[in-house]
Amino acid sequence: MAEQPGRRRIIALFKITAACLTGYLSGCALSPMPASAARAAAAPAAWVAPLPAPVAAAEAPAAVPAWWGRFDDPALAALVEQTLAANPGLQQAQARIQQARALAQQAGSARSPDLQLNGLAQTQRLALAEGVPRQRLAQLNLEAGWEIDLFSRVRLGAEAAGARLQVSAFDAQAMRLALAAELARQFIALRACERQTQIAAEDAQAAIRLAAWSADKQAVGLESAAASTLLRAAAAEGQSRQLAQQAECEVQIKALVALSDRPEPALRALLAAGHARLPVLSGGGLSVHALPAQTLAQRPDLAAGEAQLRAAWAERGAAEAGRYPQLRLGGSITLAALQLAGGPRAEGSGWSFGPSLTLPLFDGGARRAEAQAAQARFDEAQAGYRGLVLQAVREVEEALVRLDAAGARSQHAQASAAGYTAAAQASQESWRAGLSGAPELEQLRRQALAAQAALVALQAERLSAWIALYKAAGGGWQADAAAID
Repeated sequence: MAEQPGRRRIIALFKITAACLTGYLSGCALSPMPASAARAAAAPAAWVAPLPAPVAAAEAPAAVPAWWGRFDDPALAALVEQTLAANPGLQQAQARIQQARALAQQAGSARSPDLQLNGLAQTQRLALAEGVPRQRLAQLNLEAGWEIDLFSRVRLGAEAAGARLQVSAFDAQAMRLALAAELARQFIALRACERQTQIAAEDAQAAIRLAAWSADKQAVGLESAAASTLLRAAAAEGQSRQLAQQAECEVQIKALVALSDRPEPALRALLAAGHARLPVLSGGGLSVHALPAQTLAQRPDLAAGEAQLRAAWAERGAAEAGRYPQLRLGGSITLAALQLAGGPRAEGSGWSFGPSLTLPLFDGGARRAEAQAAQARFDEAQAGYRGLVLQAVREVEEALVRLDAAGARSQHAQASAAGYTAAAQASQESWRAGLSGAPELEQLRRQALAAQAALVALQAERLSAWIALYKAAGGGWQADAAAID
């Protein structure tokens, strides 16, 4: 065993050598992902579809995170908040974040030295000619090791795991946004259905009254049997339409129960206050950034795609670095005691310290194939990110088009509904005075009913377009404000 000063010189020499090797070979490590990898899917310079009025009038402020709070129906906000707090899918997403965090910590720990303590105590019986003595051995071994990350294999593995953690967090945010948007859309559909049921009920009651009046007129010879039969058939059809609309609303409630995971009695009690009233957006709706790049930067699914791209790049580098030599610094301290039956007890200690170099020579092309597969996975992630950007642009453009079209049609639909309703009322008065016939009355009633239903459908369509635009624009989510819980 060497003297203590000599041991110090060996250790110092090894440290200097390792530092020089690290500095020299660090240039072989994979460079950071080029910015062009993400810019290959750049957003367009400007939106083609018309922007909402608030953007055209003034500089648009950022969208608020709780966009569902802009609707004046408190039941919607309460339902969304409760759903986001207890949805099983979001709970699964949180569990995936915890898994990704643990894997990131595991990958990061490989960059630090490891220290292990091993103990051994055993007794052996040896069959010898002069007897059967016993041998007792006790040993305590302290081992330390540290990989000198010459080609950044360990560092890149840790970076990839950290990017995967970000992917899990962004995916959870995207799931929250999608769930809130779907819940709001279903809520709007229910309110529209309730309003349609009200219209159908009012129409059915009016048809019943007309049929009764027609029967009275027929009894005194002022109405033909054919006209009276027509109005009775219209009354029956109106009641059937009302029942069908009620059933559709029941189906909508079932869908909300499944989405919100809320007991149906409690859900019905929450919805009762704003029954059959479509909510109104406060503040003029959403403000969309005039520049597409700013709008798309608010989407968590695109942030997840970019993090996925960084992870694939780091994994590509780690696979490439696995083809090169690996240098590990190790050492150990051992204490041992050995005793044979009937013999003296022997004790001793030892230590070891030095580097170990692993140089891959021949593996049948396994490491090269892994590096090629990692490169292909990066190419796949890059293509997937470009597809995400294209889909995001499409969703925003479509939402803008639908919103603009619904707004432009709104005035005409209101005028149509008001005109047909007034004409139907005038025809009813004319019919009661004997100045017009039942077929003309029934035709105008059907037109008025269709116009009222179309107006409600258009109002719901416009609200749904706002919701789609909130979702397409990221719902106010910001990457720099997102926490990985």
